Amino acid sequence: MALSTGSVWPQNAATAFELAAELGYDGVEVMVWADPISQDVEALRRCVRRTGTPVLAVHAPCLLITQRVWSPDPVVRLRRAVGLAEELGARTVVVHPPFRWQRRYSGGFAELVRELEDSSGVAVAVENMFPVRPIGRRRKVSAFWPSVDPTDVGYRNYTLDLSHTAVAQMDALAMAERMGDGLTHVHLADGSGVPKDEHLVPGRGNQPCGRLCESLARNSFGGQIVLELNTQRAAGPAARARDLAEALLFTRLHLGQ
Repeated sequence: MALSTGSVWPQNAATAFELAAELGYDGVEVMVWADPISQDVEALRRCVRRTGTPVLAVHAPCLLITQRVWSPDPVVRLRRAVGLAEELGARTVVVHPPFRWQRRYSGGFAELVRELEDSSGVAVAVENMFPVRPIGRRRKVSAFWPSVDPTDVGYRNYTLDLSHTAVAQMDALAMAERMGDGLTHVHLADGSGVPKDEHLVPGRGNQPCGRLCESLARNSFGGQIVLELNTQRAAGPAARARDLAEALLFTRLHLGQ
């Protein structure tokens, strides 16, 4: 079980390493974004050495706010994320499906993912997303190609995010079934079903976080579970630590650990 470095925002990645070590997480997932530490392999290595906390996964910079981290070219960003994972000994890179307007990238995305997995041995786990409702429109639309559900294309490895299933109002357990043996990575967070990506502490929303963990345990899941939470509103460092400790306890309880 790992802690996403994004879970401590607006603090930096170094804080996530320290909290992961203090609370007993097995490692971290590095969310590559504006935080300079998250982009720098040597800075990340120093965090690993200082805390004894390994990097288990890397989240490629594919958010709207990270479109120019490393490069404006999404192919370059994904290749660099895989390279960072190789250098840090992480076995997984999380990536979102292409945006619809990234026509050249989307056209070769599946082939790029396969090529990177074959050449690196790193699992490139494509994540489920959610539709949005543009201002002034009634219908939700997918900003992602070809849809918010990566099983519509078919990849070797998937990331299942339960905050995203909440926003999309999709059945998380049914999606896990569709992903099958390709489900190698989980972003465990809760959501209430409102049209907002909430990333709540598991158990505070309506998603089947506990049932998913119990199912994974029954089926001897060998992948990674990452707590990717929004603690931005926590009333200070102590409250943030309590939320992250609660999330870890919830997960271990439902995994039977």
